[in-house]
Amino acid sequence: MSAALALLAGLLWGVADYGGGAITRRMPALTVVVLSQSAAAAVLAAAVTATGGWSGAGPALWYAVAAGVIGPFALLAFYRALALGPMGVVSPLATAGVLVPIGVGLFLGERPGAVQGLGIAVAVAGIALAGGPRRGGTAVSRQVLLLTLGAAFAFGAVLALIAHAGAGGALLLTLCVQRLTNAAVGAGMLAAAARRRPVGLRAGARSLPALTAVGVADVAANGLYAAASHLGSVAVAAVLASLYPVVTALMARGLLKERLLRVQVVGAGLAVAGTLILAAG
Repeated sequence: MSAALALLAGLLWGVADYGGGAITRRMPALTVVVLSQSAAAAVLAAAVTATGGWSGAGPALWYAVAAGVIGPFALLAFYRALALGPMGVVSPLATAGVLVPIGVGLFLGERPGAVQGLGIAVAVAGIALAGGPRRGGTAVSRQVLLLTLGAAFAFGAVLALIAHAGAGGALLLTLCVQRLTNAAVGAGMLAAAARRRPVGLRAGARSLPALTAVGVADVAANGLYAAASHLGSVAVAAVLASLYPVVTALMARGLLKERLLRVQVVGAGLAVAGTLILAAG
């Protein structure tokens, strides 16, 4: 069950990343981040209210607040790196964030078996290759490298914080608090940016249904990952959920007719092989 939930989380993250990336081509990244997170927060707040979930508030929610503060900066750094550097290098580098929850799991005493260790190694190699780094491509500047690695480890920290915050069982409330914090922090950043340049709020309003779908898919992925990490190994759940670059690449291939490099095809195959090894282990 844990593996299935983690895989579904990776699928939804891949869909959300594709949708967010496609919308970002039409409006500023900060506007996409704020509106999608605000829409997700509104949906979650309604769900928590309907289920009486507010009564489950406790000290663990501070971890959700911390995840909510980190989230907008992670997304903005990632989008900025994609804009400034070669995507075929930035995308696989960003998956290095998986090392954060894996490290947390090891610190807490988890010790994956030999078969699971092999599956993790194969899957991580596949994830890296699936980004399709190009030989002889554009050099990666120090700024792009720092932005990408910063975003990667921030994403990893968010995963670890959400998993810890939801350990008490109030997962829906945890996700709601995280997204409300995301929206509040992002709104402050958007207000500051609006003083200097247009931020595309009118275009954002027209795209609100699509932005809501992106935000809800991202939230659902976070929830599924948290559930998977509680039901099984944090390390295994982190790797399986991090298959999302494969999903994004395949969607770009099918919907945008982007050509997959041979290295991407090999990476996708290795990622699937690693998944099967993990499932068998």
